[in-house]
Amino acid sequence: MREKLEGEQRDLVIQKLKSNGWQLVANRDAIKKNFEFENFNQAFAFMTRVALLAEKLDHHPEWENVYNKVNVTLSTHDLKGLSTYDVQMASFMDEVHSLHKK
Repeated sequence: MREKLEGEQRDLVIQKLKSNGWQLVANRDAIKKNFEFENFNQAFAFMTRVALLAEKLDHHPEWENVYNKVNVTLSTHDLKGLSTYDVQMASFMDEVHSLHKK
């Protein structure tokens, strides 16, 4: 279930995400991370796998792709901040990226 992250729960989650390279976005309740791959095919495969989860959750990332790089921002617009879905998406992205590490 999608819930906005608040209080101590939010602090703990943010701490874990930061340890995996996620950063808070300035002036916004969102997180971001830049992923790098060996080539465009790996970057596109990553985006495809993430897109399948995004459709399943009806929760879509903000992202851009240039060749072997994918820059991602996650936030839940209707809740105006970070939610459990953002954490789920971030964890999934980290897991998929680890399969393609350079």
